Amino acid sequence: QTQLVESGGGLVQPGGSLRLSCEASGFSIRYYAMMWYRQAPGKERELVARIAAEGGSTTLADSVKGRFTITRDNAKNTVYLQMDNLKPGDTAVYYCRVHTAEDQWGQGTQVSDSS
Repeated sequence: QTQLVESGGGLVQPGGSLRLSCEASGFSIRYYAMMWYRQAPGKERELVARIAAEGGSTTLADSVKGRFTITRDNAKNTVYLQMDNLKPGDTAVYYCRVHTAEDQWGQGTQVSDSS
């Protein structure tokens, strides 16, 4: 059974940092591109960051460039999203996604502005 489990969300003040983790099971992430999405209240889900399988090249949404970093640890079967200089507009549920034989999503982790 394949599964994605996100963790690391929480309350954070503007300018603060969080690191989200997405741990995969049932398959090896080394063969797949991995993605982070987010969905804010009343808004559509949007792609935040993507990391390729081969070479690990990354793509970031314009709204998070220079503040967020996506990395992968294939040995730990985990993808990370380092979020620095957080802004109120970053408040959302953050989801991990992968296309294997099917489209898979995690359950999400909440990131909220504590101000």
